[in-house]
Amino acid sequence: MSSSAQRQQRISSLRKRISGPQDTYERCRVYPCTNSTTADRGEGLNRLYCRKHIEFYRRHGSYVKRSYSASELRPFRLEALAALKTACGAQDVMLAVASVRKLYRAAGAPIEAFRLPGKSPRERAQATWAQLRQREVDPLEVVAAWVAVQRQLSEDPQPDRHEEYRHVQVAKLIHRMAGGAHKRWEHQRADGGTVVTTLHKHPISRGRVLRVLGSQAAKACESVTLTVRCGG
Repeated sequence: MSSSAQRQQRISSLRKRISGPQDTYERCRVYPCTNSTTADRGEGLNRLYCRKHIEFYRRHGSYVKRSYSASELRPFRLEALAALKTACGAQDVMLAVASVRKLYRAAGAPIEAFRLPGKSPRERAQATWAQLRQREVDPLEVVAAWVAVQRQLSEDPQPDRHEEYRHVQVAKLIHRMAGGAHKRWEHQRADGGTVVTTLHKHPISRGRVLRVLGSQAAKACESVTLTVRCGG
């Protein structure tokens, strides 16, 4: 069977599953949301949550808890970075830095944010590591981001302790560190003047790419044991 025929068969099967009867909840499980689940509305396969909370989950890694803001994480990042620099000769830190450098080297050529739409989550994650390498972001900054999220979770009175939420929070912080693409053009007007056009594009921080990027960062930095020490 050709790839085109297989694709059409999968689409047909998906449509049948969406339109067919579902053993599902009528209302979203997030209290006090009163929206219908996507399965109940015949708009998807999720039997527990509405479209609004599915999108919330894609962006934050949780159906109910928002991401930590940059201002919330900044004190922990600075604290972690100072502790890491002091302990840069420690085996766990050296191993984490070497692992991040390996991610940098394996990322391939940088891809501008304008060209990322349509790429797979893994390709988009690779592009983020390549952007960090191109911007010469110190691998210690990446390790500090990992430690900062662990510290924030330990200080949070109502943390989400799911691994996925942790990965998404680290990935969002790394995404911000990588930045975006910026273009600038100058055009001459008929009267001799100059018109400057600028275009700024940042990769969208949601979806599977955050899970891939976060799991890669977690694997690289899991050897670091400064989470407790830098807060002591």
